[in-house]
Amino acid sequence: MKKQILIVGAGFGGMWSALSSARLLDKHEREDVQITVLAPEASLAVRPRFYEPDVHTMKAELGPLFDSVGVNFIRGVADTIDVAGKTVGFTDANGSASVFNYDKLVLAAGSRVVRPAAVSGVEHAFDVDLIAEASRLENHLKSLAQQPESAARNTVVVAGGGFTGIETATEMPARLRAALGNTAKVRVIVVDRGTKIGAALGENISPSIVEASQALGIEWQLGASVVAVDPQGVTLADGQRIAAHTVVWTVGVRASALTEQVPGERDSYGRLHVDRTLKVIGQQDVYATGDTAYAATDDLGNFAMMTCQHAIALGRSAGNNVAADLLGEAPIPYSQLKYVTCLDLGEWGAVYTEGWDRQVKLIREEAKQLKTTINSVWIYPPAAERVSALAAADPLIPVVA
Repeated sequence: MKKQILIVGAGFGGMWSALSSARLLDKHEREDVQITVLAPEASLAVRPRFYEPDVHTMKAELGPLFDSVGVNFIRGVADTIDVAGKTVGFTDANGSASVFNYDKLVLAAGSRVVRPAAVSGVEHAFDVDLIAEASRLENHLKSLAQQPESAARNTVVVAGGGFTGIETATEMPARLRAALGNTAKVRVIVVDRGTKIGAALGENISPSIVEASQALGIEWQLGASVVAVDPQGVTLADGQRIAAHTVVWTVGVRASALTEQVPGERDSYGRLHVDRTLKVIGQQDVYATGDTAYAATDDLGNFAMMTCQHAIALGRSAGNNVAADLLGEAPIPYSQLKYVTCLDLGEWGAVYTEGWDRQVKLIREEAKQLKTTINSVWIYPPAAERVSALAAADPLIPVVA
């Protein structure tokens, strides 16, 4: 009977884990191990692009890719993890309860935006976390033209001034004009707890965010937070009322709740602490990757962020090492020495930085061209061709050179 590697999740971490495991098995000509991916769909949702229009196009089918490298796919939603019994319970595509027995598990179930219960009416907000939610926002924006002219109709409030909030906000003026016409008096307001525009991204990148915000007419409510949302707008902690028919929630993110079923230490985002091979500390047969892993990127005190950039490398490493574990081969410690940021700033352009202190290297159109290449080419899966797909999954390939 074949040994079983089960990968829960088909996002960046899960997809690259599957390819990297297949690569090592192929390298050693082993056919006694089966790799299975369990996920709701055999497709990669290109989540970093969900702030853009035409979001329904932003997924890549994975079925042919998995077939080309011999990865089994099960359509279903993982519900329970029993590390003692080495089983994962899931609801299959027909709605029936099923159980999968594994020898090694890779948890790559991703993360979700947090809608805090303390915020009254937060269910009225939109988000760009899942393709269905981002599509709901897009349909709503298109429908605004059918509403009577008003300041509230033309206003979007973005809750949160972090990476996602900034990209969503700076894209919004163009999206509103596309829906309402070029002469519409649109208003985009970012509500952020920080005391400085772009403070969450650091001193070096902040001036570009300030310049882009001024050029695009984006307002910032600093030192502020949303305490209530309703269909007509938001209320801030200081009692201020902002009338808006569109509120986008981008504040806070947390690792999949499945992490809570794996005994081990977790960080403030719910990510499982892992060793340098990405094995969950205290577990012999469970690895975590992508947004479920709290992983050191180097020996300088830096840890992987919940980004596509880190998930790709984490996936390649986790997949290689879980297969190496079964084969009795030496693992390759996860390492990601270079960190970059490429922040989209709408029609103003973009800003590209290098290093954990975010030293600015490119701005405006040059950075925008790079961002376009990243979003439309680099983060997409390899072609469904066995040799090239397996070669692309080498854990020693740097995601950014």
